Amino acid sequence: MEDFVHKLRHYAKSGTPAERRIAKYFAEHLNDLPFETAASVADRLDLSPMTVGRFLRALGYQGLDSVKVQIRETTSISATQMQASITELQTDASDGKTLAMLVSEQIQALHHIYHLTGQPQWKDAIAAINVAREVFVASHAGLSGFAAHFCQRLTQARDGVCALDGTGSRFAELFARLNGNDALLVVIDSQRFGKARLLARTARRYGYKVLVITAQSANWMPDQTNLILPLPACRPDEGDCLPPLMALLDCLSEAVVTAAGQEATARKRRMAEFAAMLGESAHR
Repeated sequence: MEDFVHKLRHYAKSGTPAERRIAKYFAEHLNDLPFETAASVADRLDLSPMTVGRFLRALGYQGLDSVKVQIRETTSISATQMQASITELQTDASDGKTLAMLVSEQIQALHHIYHLTGQPQWKDAIAAINVAREVFVASHAGLSGFAAHFCQRLTQARDGVCALDGTGSRFAELFARLNGNDALLVVIDSQRFGKARLLARTARRYGYKVLVITAQSANWMPDQTNLILPLPACRPDEGDCLPPLMALLDCLSEAVVTAAGQEATARKRRMAEFAAMLGESAHR
């Protein structure tokens, strides 16, 4: 990225009038370039898209998309920029700006999750998922997409992972066997999931170990679960903590994959090879 900026400075001083205008615009709007096209830049500067295209080729790029790729790969936010953004966000939230308040809440939720990753129950949850003979993930049908995504991520680390959302009595799969010894049930709790406690209590009677992901304010009893990973309390007008839930599931699955080490690396390589054989993307 430094080379790109250096070239912009060079053209801003010694280029043609059009090149100087484009170079100056790019240099002053680096953060906006991912949202621009050659046509939009040309329109802003009252130039032709061909002129912008020629300038990009003179810089060594095939087009603006090539610049965007380099920005994504090399641009990072410094601690100073991060602090400035947080300060601006806090000011806007204090002024009652809705989006600022929402983003601030989500940052606080991420802080909660990051703190949770250092707690004993987080390590216990990772170990439970890795050592279980089978892992079942149960959720309300409305959160089945979250459960399926979580299971797909876990398959990078292990076999025997299954998502259950209760449609068509699918929870019965848990109890078709005589016992659930050495198996784990992960319950993604929500206000809509009225069967969650009954399901968890029954699973424990059948010998399953139960891990519950639930709002911090939820009142789960000791006979219903072995482990709890608490989410921040939901907003009063919302039934589910969707953004923090997605973040927690992503962090937990990534931690499980990392704990699996070389085995997970080999699994991901085999999955990618098979996906390539089928002409599909390995990560969907």
